[in-house]
Amino acid sequence: MILNYVSSILLFIAMAYIGFGLIGIFRYEDVYSKLLTSSQIDTVAAITTIIALILRAGFSTMTIKLILILAFVLTTGPVSNHIIAKSAYYRGYNPNKAVNKR
Repeated sequence: MILNYVSSILLFIAMAYIGFGLIGIFRYEDVYSKLLTSSQIDTVAAITTIIALILRAGFSTMTIKLILILAFVLTTGPVSNHIIAKSAYYRGYNPNKAVNKR
């Protein structure tokens, strides 16, 4: 019973992470800043959501599957962000030029 409440709170926190992260993505103008923000949203929200689902599932084969999914997300997230940043650099988006229009 208490685990369901904790799980619900964690899911709400994950939604808050995603909401604040989306505000950050629209706020930044630089490609690399947007990439950093989106990778942080992805990682933190995935960890929080999967921990909430683990608490809801209890100890079963579903828990092992969720842990494997979490390991996969944590492994592929940095790799995909690196590939995107590298392709942006090769396309000519210079990380040293700061965009300040404020």
